Amino acid sequence: MKEYDVLIIGAGASGCMAAISAARQGKRVLLIEHLDKIGKKILSTGNGKCNYTNQMQGTSYYRGTDPVFVVSIFEQFSMEETVAFFRELGIYPKVKNGYYYPYSEQAASVVDVLTMELKRLAVDICCSCEITSVKKKKWFVVDTNQGSFTGKSLIFACGLLAGRKTGCDGSAFPYIEAFGHHFIDVVPSLVQMKSKDSFLKDLAGIRAEICLKLQIDGEEVFQDVGELLHIDQGLSGIVSFQASRYAAYGCKAHKDVWGEIDYYPNGNYGELYDLITERFLTFGYEKTALEALIGLFPYKLGRAFLEKANIPPNLAAKKVGTKQRKNLAHLIKQVRIPICGTKEYADAQVCAGGVSTKEIDAKMLESKKVSNLYFCGEVVDIDGMCGGYNLQWAWSSGYVAGYHASQENRRKSVD
Repeated sequence: MKEYDVLIIGAGASGCMAAISAARQGKRVLLIEHLDKIGKKILSTGNGKCNYTNQMQGTSYYRGTDPVFVVSIFEQFSMEETVAFFRELGIYPKVKNGYYYPYSEQAASVVDVLTMELKRLAVDICCSCEITSVKKKKWFVVDTNQGSFTGKSLIFACGLLAGRKTGCDGSAFPYIEAFGHHFIDVVPSLVQMKSKDSFLKDLAGIRAEICLKLQIDGEEVFQDVGELLHIDQGLSGIVSFQASRYAAYGCKAHKDVWGEIDYYPNGNYGELYDLITERFLTFGYEKTALEALIGLFPYKLGRAFLEKANIPPNLAAKKVGTKQRKNLAHLIKQVRIPICGTKEYADAQVCAGGVSTKEIDAKMLESKKVSNLYFCGEVVDIDGMCGGYNLQWAWSSGYVAGYHASQENRRKSVD
């Protein structure tokens, strides 16, 4: 049985950071991963470019039962410290509108430099390692298909259920629950939302800059402006991803979930009505109603607006009456779409939910139930918006968990 100071279950972003943080304290560290390689989920971030943090930070970019939980963690390892950490390892940043990428624009570069640092610090890595039991006696004991390991401290960095091909399959949940911890309901987040509304039937592939509001049982829970991508089953794109966690929870609770889309977010109803009137009457010439919308909206989207407003697409633009134009302007500013769910975990970038933050020390990320047991990354009930926020949480929480797990006898055992 091999002995270590710190055992870490999960070799994703937070797990790798926790291992480096603990090893830099001179501790013997073992990183346990059930896939054949470490960092696989990192490779898919930022469309393969790895948006590893964001210049804009604050609790408004993070969600969970208690988003303020992130504050003390970021005080210990901030965005600026993240950028400096990766620059030291070799990641020169390329910044686009506050989004940080490796200058190489390759997520593989991030995995490579983490791997090199783990090797330099002599962190042991056990891949293709399936866990069969996790117990605590005097020390933690982790039994696997590659032998048994003991550690003075144990960190769960195992993620939740998003992107199961990258190793997040929930197999560690029973071991966490066996230590007395509870999960806030886990749902897909940063994922496509599904709708069967007929308005969307021919719009797959169409992109549009919109304002999206999400209402659950008549209460507005989300509003943001961004790019929407129409897909066969509903809505995609960043703005849809940002809203998806709320839709997932609403649909799971069998509540009434609606998306309200403003396809002309840069102007009010009156401005849009005047613009439509100009295009139909002043510049309509020999155009049809559909032709009069070309250049303002994509062809298929313009047709969908007209059909929903009961205006024949081939009707001469100059024959579209005042009431019809008002109705069309109102519709474009407020298309209501029923949301019937989200796509599955396999399609999600992250999950919402996780181990309750009420059961975790907000400074050290140590369990309040079991001494020397720690959590970091997505497995904690914290999730971020699109834009590098989930990776920033992974880096910060991984660093903090690894550092404190390496400090022996932090507090008296309570189990």
